[in-house]
Amino acid sequence: MKYYIIAGEPSGDLHGSNLVKALRQLDPDAEMRGWGGDLMEAAGVTLAKHYRELAFMGIVEVVKNLRTILGNEKFCRQDISQFAPDRLILIDYSGFNLRIAKWAKPAGFDISYYISPQVWAWRSHRVKTIKKTVDRMLVILPFEEAWYAERGVKATFVGHPLLDTVAEKEGETSTTGTDFSDCIAILPGSRTQEITTGLPLMLAAAARHPEHRYVIAAAPGQELQFYEELIKSGGAPPRLEVIKGATYSLLAKAKAAIVTSGTATLETALFGVPQVVCYKGNAVSYAIAKRLVGKRIKYISLVNLVMDAPIVPELVQDDFTVDRVAEELKKITAGPERDRQLRNLEQLRTKLGSGGAATKAARLIHQGG
Repeated sequence: MKYYIIAGEPSGDLHGSNLVKALRQLDPDAEMRGWGGDLMEAAGVTLAKHYRELAFMGIVEVVKNLRTILGNEKFCRQDISQFAPDRLILIDYSGFNLRIAKWAKPAGFDISYYISPQVWAWRSHRVKTIKKTVDRMLVILPFEEAWYAERGVKATFVGHPLLDTVAEKEGETSTTGTDFSDCIAILPGSRTQEITTGLPLMLAAAARHPEHRYVIAAAPGQELQFYEELIKSGGAPPRLEVIKGATYSLLAKAKAAIVTSGTATLETALFGVPQVVCYKGNAVSYAIAKRLVGKRIKYISLVNLVMDAPIVPELVQDDFTVDRVAEELKKITAGPERDRQLRNLEQLRTKLGSGGAATKAARLIHQGG
């Protein structure tokens, strides 16, 4: 069969690559084309567009780049039509993918959605679009299956794909040959805007605790020079290095972490690493988002959302300061707060399922129906 897969971010590229591998086990002669990154390409997907060309963050940024976004959508529709896939697979990346779904369903394409948009938090009316256009919704958070069922949508919880990824990496030797034992990991996000905003604050907070060694995990789509220039601007701790392509090796050995809100919070948690979650966005975009979702969700990190409790500290917008990060970092490196987080992170891992998400999802997609 022919599969067209759309993933617009690094996390989607990772999960998409594992899904592709699982699909090939079921369908060795499959033809794969889509939007993604290096991992999907390495797994055998012919890339029509790399996610580096798609990274627009926040409401204001989307409006400013609307012409480019609309051009990408037009190209995507044309590319899907020309490829004529048996299965169209959408991975997260909700704004773009749901617009493609609204076009693709009337055009007669079979649509699977792997990794649900966070409609339970943001623009929940989109569930109507999902109900009309998606043939199978494959969710990775335990509460999502019931949330969809309450709204008349059949969704299947396949488990969280990060469980398998983490299991593969645990106990491995660092691919860089570097020993990351007992260092503090800094994960400042993947987008240029969030790194530029957050990393200097994280580094200044780290400098308050110079007794630790710090390692920045560079995003796949960013050059090392970008991080080096931010470090040179001043305020960094004395023992600091930047690594690329070894984030999981880092998390497997790290003592604690400072993390920008996003998938990385869950990745860090599944490795059992206590963390401080940070987020600061465009003031206008944040104000609009807070007004729209503030009453629906209590937390911004996936860790706290899954557990429905404040497992990890969240420093958002005005609370994301050097003083606050330094204070919370001290708590998670030693003492009762660190012990509390470690206990709760064990419970989180149990709650997310038994693994095998990509295999389960691939089977459902391949079977259709």
